[in-house]
Amino acid sequence: METPRLDLKCFSRIILKQEVLVRKLINIKNIISALLLVSIFCGLCSAVQADEGMWPLSEIQKLNLQEKGLRIDPALIYDPARQSLLYAVVEVGATGSFISEEGLLITNHHVAFGSVQAASTPEKDYLKHGFLARTRAEEIPAAGRTARITESFKDVSTEVLSVVKKKMSSSERARAIERKIKELAAAAEKANPDKRAEVAEMFPGKSYWLFLYTDLKDIRLVYVPPLSVGNFGGEDDNWVWPRHTGDFTLMRAYVAPDGQPAEYSLDNVPFHPKTYLKINPAGVKEGDFVFLLGYPGRTYRHLPASYIAYEQNVRMPAVADWYEWQIRLMEEMSRGSREVALKHEARIKGLANTMKNYRGKLAGLKRLEYLAQKQQEEEALRAFIQADPKRQAVYGQVLPGLEKIYKEMELNYPRNFVLENLRRSVVLFQNAMTVVEAVHERQKPDLERNIAYMDKNFARTKQRIGLTIRSSFYLPTDLAIFKELLKKAPTLSDNQRIEELSQLVSDGCNLDETVNKIFENTRLQEEEFIKNLWDRKPAELKQIDDAMLKLALALYPQYFKMEEANRARKGHLDELQARLVNIRQEFMGQQFIPDANSTLRLTYGRVEGYEPRDAVFCKPFTTVEGIVEKTTGCEPYDTPPALLELVRQKKFGRFINPELKTISVCMLYSTDTTGGNSGSPIINAEGELVGVNFDRTWEATINDFTWSHDFSRSIGVDIRYVLWILQELAGAGGLLAEMGIK
Repeated sequence: METPRLDLKCFSRIILKQEVLVRKLINIKNIISALLLVSIFCGLCSAVQADEGMWPLSEIQKLNLQEKGLRIDPALIYDPARQSLLYAVVEVGATGSFISEEGLLITNHHVAFGSVQAASTPEKDYLKHGFLARTRAEEIPAAGRTARITESFKDVSTEVLSVVKKKMSSSERARAIERKIKELAAAAEKANPDKRAEVAEMFPGKSYWLFLYTDLKDIRLVYVPPLSVGNFGGEDDNWVWPRHTGDFTLMRAYVAPDGQPAEYSLDNVPFHPKTYLKINPAGVKEGDFVFLLGYPGRTYRHLPASYIAYEQNVRMPAVADWYEWQIRLMEEMSRGSREVALKHEARIKGLANTMKNYRGKLAGLKRLEYLAQKQQEEEALRAFIQADPKRQAVYGQVLPGLEKIYKEMELNYPRNFVLENLRRSVVLFQNAMTVVEAVHERQKPDLERNIAYMDKNFARTKQRIGLTIRSSFYLPTDLAIFKELLKKAPTLSDNQRIEELSQLVSDGCNLDETVNKIFENTRLQEEEFIKNLWDRKPAELKQIDDAMLKLALALYPQYFKMEEANRARKGHLDELQARLVNIRQEFMGQQFIPDANSTLRLTYGRVEGYEPRDAVFCKPFTTVEGIVEKTTGCEPYDTPPALLELVRQKKFGRFINPELKTISVCMLYSTDTTGGNSGSPIINAEGELVGVNFDRTWEATINDFTWSHDFSRSIGVDIRYVLWILQELAGAGGLLAEMGIK
């Protein structure tokens, strides 16, 4: 990999600054902290050579990308006055990109998975067998899917923070910022009636940006590979290299005849993007420069050691265990019935993805001893703060304050776990609580409501309930999960007791009878019944004789109290976190880019392998021969016979990898990615599409906390495999022609 040049003048200034700090620490006889400071500085120097960063587009001019290998003008990536690549990249639940002037877009099979599941039946099992629309008329709705295009962004930090007053409580501070954010978004949408506006928190309590989006609401499925291609290897191979997964799907965006975003209608026409990505059918080779644009979800690199301890020791192990239990339950429920399996497929995939990710993160945290590293850094930071009375006055209570908050979260986690997962995991209770919250929130002025119940979002909230009932709800599974959570209620300590649940499982009660009675006396699985509840008043809701609804009403004060506690905690955390960022930047002598937060980012690197452990080197490409080697004839390695025959005949044609003399399937590259980058276009130095990102290696699951060129590798499907599948397996020559592949 090409090493960035180091500014020697800047380097000298940093050395002198660190030497002064070390002397101060020695003068106060804090030898250990001085040594820690030197250690951290050495780490900082080595980090200069890395390609870490999910960069906001406002920052990319600082990267000198052409020195790294980019061969186009960086302004072509983002410049509002030009046809920037920015406008080709969309948020579709994760990331996707336009690849034709007719609104054709490509994303991952696993990103579109829920929409394919919703469109499937045992008779038309598109999930298992795949789907191809040979004409526009055959394209079918991708239920629940939208495509969001970033149009512009600007810094509104001053406006947001102008509402914060010195004597505000943490809760008042958080509520004032929430209100201001909603006001700014509403004003932007009023000035731009055809756009959606959102304010993103870049640095909590410190920096806020207003984004304008175009939301396309009519998205349709065009091509879905068979499950045995799009999910080859299943969860066995997830987060693992080598991979041989054709993780891609094609969809198309539609708009009303006047070009405006519109809900699904037969009268709608294909959307014409401002720009789209041209495909390079020659792909890439080892060592080539690549970059990704996408919407990475969340990273936590600027958070304190106390947060890492909470995640490592409390939350992630509990969530991983709970998700694993649900997966086993749903797999057992699905045996013998494809109809039931279709209800569970998307849920299992989502749960398994998170569960395995968390297992990988926990292994990575242990392997790197990352918590100890963070604690070591903070010891040096404490010494730096204490070395100056002014710093001590401003920052002396930051780390102790953060530690106190995360300790309280740890103590309250058992109770919150039950409440959060009761709502997250039990579909009928989730429906009931959504109705109860909606009825209460809709009594407030629009800007005071929770965001899901504001006028601009309420229709989508209601649609999601209907989609979940139709595609993912299976009564026996819901009942079993509800029962398992109720079993946890009596195990809570007295100060964490949830009275409303404890009464259901009190001594002498038969748990099975109690749970069955609730499920027998509810109609929260009926869409028409729910539709009749949205416009009720809170008092009217209490008169309805529905057991699950009554339970939700009884628990609503608990959820409201938890929400208020979370708001107050966030207000306090944001204030402390903002100060932590300030002092860390002063301490380390550098500016940071904000953690990922689902806004559009750029990351770059090269196509390259890595060494995950001693004497093991992972090559950067896999091939179709690897598919043959893995094939067993049983899921998840049940390759379509037609594909195996193509490989046997070596029918590789124009999409062959000339260096490997076969079809390359997946590839590795040293970009910095996380969840939400699924579907991100892999773009070469000329600005052309050469692959689709879909995963990271096992060692890189820890990317949310830290990145290293040594072990952080992303995984994508090679565009040559995509094109080969479309031409040889699907016979979709028309789609290739639309993409400009002749």
